[in-house]
Amino acid sequence: MGTPQTPYDAVLHAARDVAKLENALDAEMLGAALLGSVYAVAETDRDSAVREFVAGFLAATSRRRSAAATTVRSVFAALVPDAEGAARVRPGAATPAWAAHLGRVHLTGCWSYGDVYGDQTSYLATFAYDDPAGGPAHAVVTLLDHNIGITKDVFVGGPPDRILDQVRQMCAGDELTWFRDEEPARMHTEVGRHLAITDGLSELPGEGSLATDRALLGARLARLPHPVRTVPAPAVEPLSAAERTELVRRFLASPEAARFGLDAVDGAELASLHFCLSLLLDHAASFPDADPMRWSPTVSGLFLLDWVHRRAVLDMDDAALLPRVLRGWAAYAARKRGLPERAAAQTDTAIEEMVPEFARLYSTGERRSPATAAVAQLMADGVDPDDPAALDAWIEANRHRLADEGA
Repeated sequence: MGTPQTPYDAVLHAARDVAKLENALDAEMLGAALLGSVYAVAETDRDSAVREFVAGFLAATSRRRSAAATTVRSVFAALVPDAEGAARVRPGAATPAWAAHLGRVHLTGCWSYGDVYGDQTSYLATFAYDDPAGGPAHAVVTLLDHNIGITKDVFVGGPPDRILDQVRQMCAGDELTWFRDEEPARMHTEVGRHLAITDGLSELPGEGSLATDRALLGARLARLPHPVRTVPAPAVEPLSAAERTELVRRFLASPEAARFGLDAVDGAELASLHFCLSLLLDHAASFPDADPMRWSPTVSGLFLLDWVHRRAVLDMDDAALLPRVLRGWAAYAARKRGLPERAAAQTDTAIEEMVPEFARLYSTGERRSPATAAVAQLMADGVDPDDPAALDAWIEANRHRLADEGA
């Protein structure tokens, strides 16, 4: 075969031996890998891009009668059944016998596990073909990252019993992880919700097999029961001003606040203390699943080494106090959530180790956004933001520099 003339020809060339595979699972994994190339290069709405590609492929190959063409058509129709034309696909004379079992699987078990901090959750579902001739039983493992709100990785493999045993042993040997039986409908909801965000990313996570296994994950999710819900789940509402005030009051009365000397802060430092606490709450509210009590080494790093530099202007008193406030709040949150002592200790150690880099970033200002940098410079120049005339004069005097920094 010469150089493929279209993307559809390229797929057929890559899958030229698909009919020689041993079973439906191998074919579905190959088909998902081929569609993964489409998913990976799409710039937005990746799921729709795959669906449209499959529809185009089915239309372009409708008259092809080779074993490869008829088999790949059946594979794609099983993986993306909502693509236009998928329902009309029929096996060809040269299609292998296992093609009749494509996508015909049932759930045999569902579990979830993750870290006690709440940074990540993995869902593990095991499947078997309705007819063993379809192929071996297999597991689908999906990793959700709650800090960025996406489905971060997918793994499909087997034997499922071995994978399940490995996960059980890993969690049993580490007090900072948990493991439980899971409701399949919950997996369907949570993975689907995070996957929808992932599908819209302009850039995918750099590691793992997310793109390669995305189509197969979608097909297996479709085999899970949907949650029975008559009333939509309420959105996570941000804390009201009164709720924030009460939360801060309880924290300042806690033993953790006393341990870090925050209960005795007064005078000029008091304003910095409350500003720092407001930053912690604002950062927590920026997550998809906002929870002001969810702090881990990872979340603390996102806050102390990135978010606060991009979003806030700190004076020297604020910068000096912020790490101590974070350590106190993280310790308080760990106790209120009932985390193991080792979990709290790891977060505290991580924050302490971040302080030199936090101080460096504060001094260089290298991670400030243009808007934050402008406000910092305005304050450094002694301009009162509440004085409109002074503010207008400063903007006029710095117009060219601000334009350059925003470019």
